[in-house]
Amino acid sequence: MSVIEGTLSNNILFVSMLAWFLAQGGKILLAFFLGRKFSLRMLIESGGFPSSHSALVSSLAIQVGQVVGWETPIFAVCLIFAFIVMYDAAGVRRAAGEHAYLINEIIDRLDLSGIHKNTKDVEDEKKRLKELIGHTPFEVFGGAVLGVVVAILL
Repeated sequence: MSVIEGTLSNNILFVSMLAWFLAQGGKILLAFFLGRKFSLRMLIESGGFPSSHSALVSSLAIQVGQVVGWETPIFAVCLIFAFIVMYDAAGVRRAAGEHAYLINEIIDRLDLSGIHKNTKDVEDEKKRLKELIGHTPFEVFGGAVLGVVVAILL
């Protein structure tokens, strides 16, 4: 079996990616129904409910446990990897988003937008840091639950 055939027939990979896609798609639907906006760009953006990172890694860990065994070292690796990713999403990346928000506020209040511009950028609008890059614990939990459910059902 070739690498491509093996990859395309890997059920654990397929289901994990499906969990990620359902989480990202869920963000689009939630934004549409709650905020009356529709944006396919949300498929590639980070942040929001549910966490697609959490859905992906929790689905991966559960499937590896089901297929290979709960007592195996590879399940332990996947579970620890999932915890690290979810901790990072709700901790480090969320803090970075809060810092970006504060920096954007400082720039807005002090009107420092022109300080770092060169002549090529003068006609551009203010450069803003991306603020929604992390997750609340609830968003991480929602993604993890989605990943577990997808893994169990498929």
